[in-house]
Amino acid sequence: MTSLLLTRKLKATTLPETLTIRLHRAISWLKSAEKQDDNLDVKFISLWIAFNACYAVDLNGISSKPEKAKLRDFTSSLVHFDRTRLYNLFWEKYSGPVRVLIENKFVFEKFWEFNRGDIDNYETSFNKSIGTALNCLSKENIEGLMEIVLERLYTLRNSIMHGGSTYNSKLNRAQLKDACNIMQLLVPIIIDIMLENSEHDWGEIAYPVVK
Repeated sequence: MTSLLLTRKLKATTLPETLTIRLHRAISWLKSAEKQDDNLDVKFISLWIAFNACYAVDLNGISSKPEKAKLRDFTSSLVHFDRTRLYNLFWEKYSGPVRVLIENKFVFEKFWEFNRGDIDNYETSFNKSIGTALNCLSKENIEGLMEIVLERLYTLRNSIMHGGSTYNSKLNRAQLKDACNIMQLLVPIIIDIMLENSEHDWGEIAYPVVK
C-alpha cells in the first residue's frame, strides 16, 4: 500500500488524536522514502523514521524499558492483529532480501563487538541466529522472526545514524538495498494494521503537537 492510499484511508477514518498524529507523521516519512529510489541512504533513513514514528512512545511513560523490549511489545501487538499478512510478507521474501539480510554479518551487532575487541567470538551466535530465523519461519513464529530481522535493521540504523557509514558508500550497498526492500513493504503494513485497530492503546507520542 502506498503513502497516497494510506493518506486517503487515514482521512476517512476516525481515530484518537494521538494515533492520527502518529500515523500522519509515519506516512509523511513513507512518502519521502518513495521519492528516494536513487538515494538508498536517505530512503532507509526515511523508512526508519516512518517505522519509529509508529512505535515510539512517551519517553516518560516507559523510559526504563530497553529499546528491544519496546520493540517486542510493539511487534507482538502487530502480530496479534494480523499474523497472516505479516507472515505472508516474510514467507514470500525469505528467499530474497530477508534471508540475505539475516545472513549478512555486517548487520549483526556481535560482529562489530568482536571487531572492537569486546567479545572473543561472534560466529557461534551468528550461525545460531541464522538457524533460529529459519526455525521461526518453519514454525510460523512470526514474532521471533520479526525480532531477528528488526535487530539486523537496527544495527544498520545505528551504523548510519551514529556516523559509522559513509554517504553513498560502495561498501554497504548490498545490506542497505535489502533493508530498503524489506522496510518499504513492512512499514505500510504496520501503518495499515494500526489504522484498522485504533481501539488498541498504541501509546502516547513522545513529541505531541504544541500550538
